[in-house]
Amino acid sequence: MSTRNSWRKTFRNEKWLIIPGIALAIILAMVVRGSRSRQEVALPDSEPTISVYMHETGEVRNMPLETYLEGVVAAEMDPSWPIEALRAQAIVARTFTIKKLSEGGVPQRGTHASTDPNEFQAYNADRINDRVKQAVRDTRGQVILYGGQPINAWFHASSGGVTASAVEGLGYQKEKTPYVAPKTDVQKEPTQTWYKVFSNEEVARAATKVGVPIDRVESIKIGRKGPSGRAEVLVINGKEVPAPAFRVALGAAAMRSTLLDAVYMSGDSIVMKGRGYGHGVGMSQWGAFILAQRGQNAEDIIKYYFSNVEVKKIWE
Repeated sequence: MSTRNSWRKTFRNEKWLIIPGIALAIILAMVVRGSRSRQEVALPDSEPTISVYMHETGEVRNMPLETYLEGVVAAEMDPSWPIEALRAQAIVARTFTIKKLSEGGVPQRGTHASTDPNEFQAYNADRINDRVKQAVRDTRGQVILYGGQPINAWFHASSGGVTASAVEGLGYQKEKTPYVAPKTDVQKEPTQTWYKVFSNEEVARAATKVGVPIDRVESIKIGRKGPSGRAEVLVINGKEVPAPAFRVALGAAAMRSTLLDAVYMSGDSIVMKGRGYGHGVGMSQWGAFILAQRGQNAEDIIKYYFSNVEVKKIWE
């Protein structure tokens, strides 16, 4: 699993539910309380049917949410992995979906979900096997709640040994997320160290894309690190560039993480060395694999990565 191709094969760090009558408004109504930074949403008490934009073909399909999740779990995690890791992935993916639905699904597609991982979650029905079906069936209706509300159930491939806060890993500041905080991860091997040389043009173009115009890179360094040690800001030609957004603009499969050990000029090129694969926020999939191998169940895995949460069954 150490090559780029094998990682990409294994892993692929937003209108409303189709529910009859007034239940639609009740289930997804959001009430913002003045003293709270989180949006309150009534949870569905029965399995919804959702519309999914199939980005490979451009068609829209309607399917029960649990059926949709089988394709997500199969795409996001190796279907041959330990069943408890797959169950954890199913719960996380279900929670991710419910949370996104409450925020409006994928408005640019006019659907609840999308199979494009850049828009929603990865999806691959061809990879569904009996283990994936069992993981989804065993966790049917289960979601992760914090203070009675669905969390932002982020996940990533490899933490590199330490997980991140939402601000430093994703630049996320829409709402407070106390359930994700930097912690030393169970995942020590593989930490997935990586090394990459970028052209001057690639780096300048990525900085410009995130709103910091750069014609040519003359100097680059880490400007500020977050609590987990990830770069929150890079300084290019003396200008501050937000590291999470820059990573996406540069290519998340090329700049695998912002957990950088070194970044420097080498002639006209830029060299980066780092650890991990992904934004580092929430559940590490490799960590889930290791915990499952050690005998931990899905709920144990989830509570290892998300603090002070409960796993609750919201529909039968």
